[in-house]
Amino acid sequence: MFIRNLSKWVCASALLSLTGCSGGILDPKGQIGADEKSLIIICTVLMLLVVIPVIVMTLYFAWKYRADRNEAYEPKWSHSSRIEAIVWTIPIVIVVVLGVITWRSTHALDPYKPIENEGKHLTVEVVSLNWKWLFIYPEQGIATVNELVFPANVPVEYKITSESTMNSFFIPQLGSQIYSMAGMETKLHLIANEPGTFDGFSANYSGAGFTGMQFKATATATKQAFNDWVAKVKASGGSLTKAAYQTLAEPSEDHPVVYFANVSDGLFHSIVMKYMQAHGEMNYYAKPEHSAHQIHSMSEAEE
Repeated sequence: MFIRNLSKWVCASALLSLTGCSGGILDPKGQIGADEKSLIIICTVLMLLVVIPVIVMTLYFAWKYRADRNEAYEPKWSHSSRIEAIVWTIPIVIVVVLGVITWRSTHALDPYKPIENEGKHLTVEVVSLNWKWLFIYPEQGIATVNELVFPANVPVEYKITSESTMNSFFIPQLGSQIYSMAGMETKLHLIANEPGTFDGFSANYSGAGFTGMQFKATATATKQAFNDWVAKVKASGGSLTKAAYQTLAEPSEDHPVVYFANVSDGLFHSIVMKYMQAHGEMNYYAKPEHSAHQIHSMSEAEE
């Protein structure tokens, strides 16, 4: 009876642990997330090839050579080339295999690398504020706060920066996280392979309102559904001018979803470059066509 009840408890615990994977990195809904899940599982299994035998042998030796055993332990050897070969060769092989896998996956899953897919990529400019997320759609001319929408099966290029504090843009079911930093622009390419609504948040602590810095990422079933959402934003939103942005940038907690029907030209670029403006360099460098590399080159030329 005890064994039967114990088996029921074990099964129930296993099922409960699996339910915890729902909505996380082990429940991917995009190509990048699926590739990362496979990488995590492969690396875990390879490492368990060492961990499990070590645990089993530790328990076995502790029992075999316990203090109250009847026979004396009198080893007749001090060295074994066979044992030395096994305990060194297996870890070396595993480390080499992990190294190769890591090298290949690092390049294959580079967040800056565009996803190979037919059709045009959607571009979204992301700004982390205290404590909310601003999403600017430059091609559609709209912006939202704490709501991200994109079509399923369409690659999305995220250009990411921060108003002040460093944060981390992360949608676990779609893939990699990447940091948002003031005065810098990072990039991330993701895709949703099926429609749905996914949790997004900051994976980097950034102050008092950090826990409320969350948003919903919705992948629409069709491009038309996405276009309908864009039309809704244009019909119900206000204007995100530079003055409105300054007001929006003020710290706030648990900020509601807000729509902006139009956005000032070059707003994202001016956010990235604002610290250069503080040093009197913005007038010369802050042009949308100038990349960070070009700016650095111009600075060197002046020196």
